[in-house]
Amino acid sequence: MIQGFDYANRWESSMHSTLKHFAFAAVCGLLPLSAVPLSTPSATLAPRAAPQFAPQSFAHPGVNITSAQLEFVRTKVQQGASPWRGAYDDMINDPLASLTRVPAPRSVVNCGQSSNPNNGCTDERQDAIAAYTDALAWAISGDERYAKKSIQIMDAWSATITSHTGANTGIQTAWSAASWVKAAELMKYRYQNWPNAARFANTLRSIYLPVVVNGDDRTSNWDLIEAEASIGIAVFTNDPVTFDKAVNQYLQRVPAFVYLESDGPTPHRSPDGGFNWETAQRYITGMTQETCRDFVHTGYSIASMSHVAETALMQGADLYPQVGERLRQALGWQSTQELRAAPEPANLCGNGPLKRGLGPVTETGFNALHTRQGVAMTNTQALTERNRPAGTNYLFVAWETLTNANNPVLPNARLATGQTNGLDNVLAAKELTPRVTVGGNAILPVPFEIFGRSHLQDRSGHSSPRAYGW
Repeated sequence: MIQGFDYANRWESSMHSTLKHFAFAAVCGLLPLSAVPLSTPSATLAPRAAPQFAPQSFAHPGVNITSAQLEFVRTKVQQGASPWRGAYDDMINDPLASLTRVPAPRSVVNCGQSSNPNNGCTDERQDAIAAYTDALAWAISGDERYAKKSIQIMDAWSATITSHTGANTGIQTAWSAASWVKAAELMKYRYQNWPNAARFANTLRSIYLPVVVNGDDRTSNWDLIEAEASIGIAVFTNDPVTFDKAVNQYLQRVPAFVYLESDGPTPHRSPDGGFNWETAQRYITGMTQETCRDFVHTGYSIASMSHVAETALMQGADLYPQVGERLRQALGWQSTQELRAAPEPANLCGNGPLKRGLGPVTETGFNALHTRQGVAMTNTQALTERNRPAGTNYLFVAWETLTNANNPVLPNARLATGQTNGLDNVLAAKELTPRVTVGGNAILPVPFEIFGRSHLQDRSGHSSPRAYGW
């Protein structure tokens, strides 16, 4: 909970200064972007440009995992260390990693509600995860057969697919794209021997991106996975405009997904002004928009929330000062209830008791906050460790114990120049500088130091004694 931003008492005579304050609050999730004033009774000002986050040049691989992080994983697997070796063995023995897998591309993937009809829906999602699985297998083992299989799957789809149709078009496209880009990043920028990489990039730009780039406000899990797919495509195709659009979409959606007491008596509305909190009858810090629907869909959003923050940091944009506390509370509250470590709040949901089943979605956020930031997250840790090795949900989350468990390597860290087994032609070490501006005015992310302390501070140094012992 961040206090100290009392804009009503800090109104300045300069409208320009006021706009800067509101824009910063909106980026931090303290105000919806729709609350930023654009005019006064005496003057009309041009709308300010959206904040910019894209780097001057993109770092690759830079979606979900970097070469430096993979080198940490590869070393642990070779040493037979736990939990990485067990997670790798689970992955390599899964049918998705089969070297005899035959891809099943379709020209038109038609997915109705709940994948009914299911004309290529499961095939596309699982082929995309298989391509990523094979890419990881190559990056860790150095066995070139996996690289070739990953490329074979992606080539088959880029040569065939022309569109997605049906009621689930948006989420099907996003789920698949989120996995495709993770595989493509490793194959194009690390393996490199991929003649049809440009065709695959064009497929992502022309078939997938138009569906996901504007998001979808019907529920948080749709909007956040579409932001995840968009930012991944942006990185793979070196597209700063789409990168900025995806990050801004994400920063508007996250405050409407996770409730904090500091939001007021009710949660933020979604970017389109909607308010769909299922059957929630009251609001508790850490609850999410879909908590009263079920934990499965809540888990999808938590996964995407952590994935976007990690990919952005790989590109030099640190979003954790804006979203870290909401991620911590979402993980903590849902984990506590998943474990039944605290009584279920009475009369919380109008449709009865909570429907648990969070899925393999806690590793990435837990690693970012606990391993790297030192946050004590007792129940999130217990749930994460109980579920190891986390496999895949066969939609878009896959093998995150392997890639993210206890991984201390910062997403923007780079390997020294040189070759490593499976990770050749690595980048020379370099520093990434975040580029965050509003209307040409620099607004660099401020490290609030909100993690791992008994109090939270705002930019002015004011403290909040609130601490939630997740």
